[in-house]
Amino acid sequence: MSEHRRKPPQPQGGGRAAARRGQAGSSAGRRAAPRGATGSPTDSYGSGSTGAVSEEREYGGRAEARRAAQRSAGGRRKAPEPGRGGRRGAPGGPNGPGRGRGRAAPPPNKRFIDYPRAGKDGLARWTPSWRLVTGAFLAFMGGLIAAAGIGYAMVGIPKAQDTALAQNNVFYWSNGKQMAATGGQTNRQLVSDAEIPREMKDAVVSAENASFYDDKGIDPAGIGRALLNMAKGGETQGGSTITQQFVKNTYLSQEQTLTRKFKELFISIKVGQKLSKDEILAGYLNTAYYGRNAYGIQAAAQAYFGVDATKLTTSQCAFLASVLKGPNFYNPDGGVGANASAEQNTKRAEGRWSWILDRMVEVGRMTPADRAKVGKFPTLKKQNSNLSGQSGYLIDIAKEYVAKKANLSPEDLEKGGYRIYTTFDKEKVNQMAAAVEKTRKSFLNAKKREKDKYVQFGGASVDPKSGAIVALYGGEGYDKGHYSNNANTLGVPVGSTWKPIVLASAMQYGTYETDGEPLSPLTKYNGNDLLEIKDQNGDPIMGNNGKPFRQKNEGTTAWGEVTLRKAMEQSINSPFAQLGIDVGLSKTQKMANKMGISSAFFDKGNIRNVSFSLGTSTPSAIRMADAYGSFAASGEHYEPYSVTKVLKDGEPLEGFEKPEKQIAMDENVANNVTDVLENVVKNGTGKKVADIGFPVAGKTGTTDENKSAWFVGYTRELSTAVTLFRTDPGKGKLLSMNGTGGVTSIHGGDIPAQVWKDYMAEAMKGIDYEEFPPAEPLGEIIEETPTPSVAPSPTETVEESPTPTPTPSETDTSPTPTPTDTCGEFDWQCDNSNGGQNGGTDGGTTSSPTPTETETDNTGGNGNGNGGIFGGPSG
Repeated sequence: MSEHRRKPPQPQGGGRAAARRGQAGSSAGRRAAPRGATGSPTDSYGSGSTGAVSEEREYGGRAEARRAAQRSAGGRRKAPEPGRGGRRGAPGGPNGPGRGRGRAAPPPNKRFIDYPRAGKDGLARWTPSWRLVTGAFLAFMGGLIAAAGIGYAMVGIPKAQDTALAQNNVFYWSNGKQMAATGGQTNRQLVSDAEIPREMKDAVVSAENASFYDDKGIDPAGIGRALLNMAKGGETQGGSTITQQFVKNTYLSQEQTLTRKFKELFISIKVGQKLSKDEILAGYLNTAYYGRNAYGIQAAAQAYFGVDATKLTTSQCAFLASVLKGPNFYNPDGGVGANASAEQNTKRAEGRWSWILDRMVEVGRMTPADRAKVGKFPTLKKQNSNLSGQSGYLIDIAKEYVAKKANLSPEDLEKGGYRIYTTFDKEKVNQMAAAVEKTRKSFLNAKKREKDKYVQFGGASVDPKSGAIVALYGGEGYDKGHYSNNANTLGVPVGSTWKPIVLASAMQYGTYETDGEPLSPLTKYNGNDLLEIKDQNGDPIMGNNGKPFRQKNEGTTAWGEVTLRKAMEQSINSPFAQLGIDVGLSKTQKMANKMGISSAFFDKGNIRNVSFSLGTSTPSAIRMADAYGSFAASGEHYEPYSVTKVLKDGEPLEGFEKPEKQIAMDENVANNVTDVLENVVKNGTGKKVADIGFPVAGKTGTTDENKSAWFVGYTRELSTAVTLFRTDPGKGKLLSMNGTGGVTSIHGGDIPAQVWKDYMAEAMKGIDYEEFPPAEPLGEIIEETPTPSVAPSPTETVEESPTPTPTPSETDTSPTPTPTDTCGEFDWQCDNSNGGQNGGTDGGTTSSPTPTETETDNTGGNGNGNGGIFGGPSG
C-alpha cells in the first residue's frame, strides 16, 4: 500500500484536525492556504509536526478542528485538495474522516417567498426583486381570472322579480294610521320592441351608451371608476351600460354595494349572450323610472304627453331620454329638495333635451337636416295626481326629510318599499286647511276682481317643545294643479315679523352703548318718520344719493321718543332700523342662526343694509314657526322634523332620532320677548287675535307694496306662521296685493291673523294650555337717543308715502327686497330681470345704505338650520 494510502495511527491529541486547529491558532487567525498551494513538502498529508498535533488533540477532535478552521477562514470554503474532491472524507462529504480541509458550511435555507430579502441590508432588503413583483402580478391576475370564472359559473340569470315593478311607499299620520300610499306597480304597461319608436332608442343610446350595439354589455373602464368611487367612500354608480341598467332594474335590488355590482357584472355578460340588443334596450325602457310615478316608456308617454309610446315625436323622445338622467332634477314639475324647483328642473331638462338632439347627430343617429326639423321643447300635459288636499305637500316634506337623513336619492326612494311614520296630526292639518278655505271664500273673488287672482296662502304649525311639524298648508292641492308647497316656499320676505329677532339680539348681546350688557325693552328710541340713521360712530349712514339716509315709516306719524316695547306694539320701522345698527347686523344674523334660520335665507343684497333689520330675509313658514318656537320654549330650540320612524323590509333605518335641544338665547331674554309680543296682541297690530281665549304672543308683518303679509304667533304648546302673497305665474315674481279683496292694502294684522286665529282656536281645543312664564326685569334702560331729526328740507329728495296717516294696525310695513336681491339660486318666485331698489313708499327704504365698517358684518352662529330640508338651499 502506498504511503499516501495508508491511514497512520491517530495520536491521542485529536489528529490532524487538532493540529490544524493549533496551526490556525498559532497563525493568529491567518487564512490557511490549500495543500499544495505553497509548494512546500509540509503541505502533504504525510508531513507536519506531530508534536503540534499531539498538543492540540485534547481540545475536541475533528469537529472542533473543522469549526476552528472555518472560523479562521472567515467562513469561506477552501478549494478542495487536488485529486481528492470525490473521495470519501473529501471536503463537503457526509462522512469526512478528517482528511483534507473538512466539511463546508451548509447553504442558507431557501424560502418560498424571499421577502424581506435574505443576504441584503438596508433599503435593498425591503425592495422586492423583479421575480417577486412578476410573481405577485401573475398570482393576482390568476386569482382574478379564477374568481371571475367561478363567479360567472355560479351566477345565473335570475327570474325577473316583482320588485322590478316598484313597491309602494306607505305614509302614516302621527297616530299610526295610514295617510297615503304612493309609487308602486299601478302605472306600468309593458310594450314590445316594435312599439318603441326608433327615435326613442336612438336618443337613449346616444345619450347614455353610444357603444351599446357593439359592447359586450359591460364597460370595464366605467366599472373601474365605480369601484374607485366606492373605495373613496362615494357611490358605486357611474359605471353602468344600458345592459347593466336593465339588469339592475329587472333582476336586482337598487342597493349600491360591491356584491350587487359584481352580480350585475356577471348577469350582464350572460344577458348579453342570451338576449339581442333590441330586446335588452326594450327591457330597459320598459323598466326605467321617468318621474310622475311612471315606470316604463308607455306609462311615461301617457303621463307627460297623453299619447301611446308609438305616437311619440322625436322631440318628445328626446325629452323622455332627458328625464332618464334623473327625474328628480329633470322633471319640469319640480322634485324633492331646494335644488329641484320647477324652474331649475325645466332649465336642466331643456338643456339636456337640446344636448341629446345634438348628440344624436354627433354619433350618426340623426342627420343635421332632421335635427333642424325637431322644433321647440315639447309641451307637457297637465300633471294628474291622485293626491288630493294637503297630502301631496305632506308627502313631499316627509320624502325630502327621509332622503336627507337616510342618504337616499329621490329616485331610489321612489322605488318604494318604505314605511314612513310622520309627525303630521291629521286633525290639525284639516283644521288649518279649513281656516284657509273659510277666509279664501269670504275674502277672494277672482271672477269679480282681477287683483284676487294668483293670491297664495301658506302656513305651518310646529310643537315648540320638540320641533315636530304637526300641520301645514301648502296650497289648494296637487289635484287642483298647484304643485308648489307654500309652507316651504322661497322668496317671500317676512317683513316686520323679523323685528322680534332684532329685539332678542339686543337683549342677548346688548349694543355698542351698553358694552355687551343686555338692553332693556324699555329703552327709548326715536320713532319719527324719515329718521336719519347713524352708524356706531354717530355719523350719518349715507344713501345711494350721497345724502344721509332717512328711514321711512308707513305714514307720517310723529311718534317721538318711544320705548322698544311701544315700537314693537305699533311696528314702527325707524327705531328698529337704528337698533339693528346699534346692536350690529352680525349679531342679529347670529341670533337668527341660533333660532334655526340659516344664512341661506338672508337677502344677500341687504345683508349689510339698514333694511335687513326690517325683514328682507325670506325663510319659509315652517322656519318662521320653528324660530318663534324658541320664544315659546323660553330660549330652547329644536330643529323642525317631519318623520319619526322609517321601516324598510320590516327593519328600522337609522338616523331618525328626535332632534336634540339647543339653547338659542337666555331664558329671561325669551320670556321678555314673549312679554313684548303679548302686548302686540293685546294693544297693537295683532289685536285681531286678542280674544281667542288663551295666552297668545305674536307679531304681524307686511312688506312694501303689500307684496307679502304675515302673522306669526304662539302659545306654549303650538307655534304657527301664516303667510299671504301674490305671484305672477308666468314670470314667478311677487305682485302687489293692494286692492286684493276689495280693500286698499293688505297687512299681516288682518287676513293672515284671521287665518291664524281660526286655526289656533280649533287646534288648541282640548289642550290644557300653560301660562307664559313671567318676564323678569332685564338689561340697561337707555333714555337718551340721538337728537330727533326733523323732516328734510325741500332740497332733499326722499320718497314720500302716498298713503294717509295709518291707524296703529297699519303700521307694520317693511321693505321688500328688490327682485335681484331676493332671488337666491333656487328661489321660485323671482324676477332677475330688474335691478335697483324701489322707493320705500310704505315702509321701505329709499336706497340701500350700508353701515360703515365700524360695525363688522360677520354672519356668526352655527347655522343650525337644515336649509334645503324646510324652506331653501343649505347654507
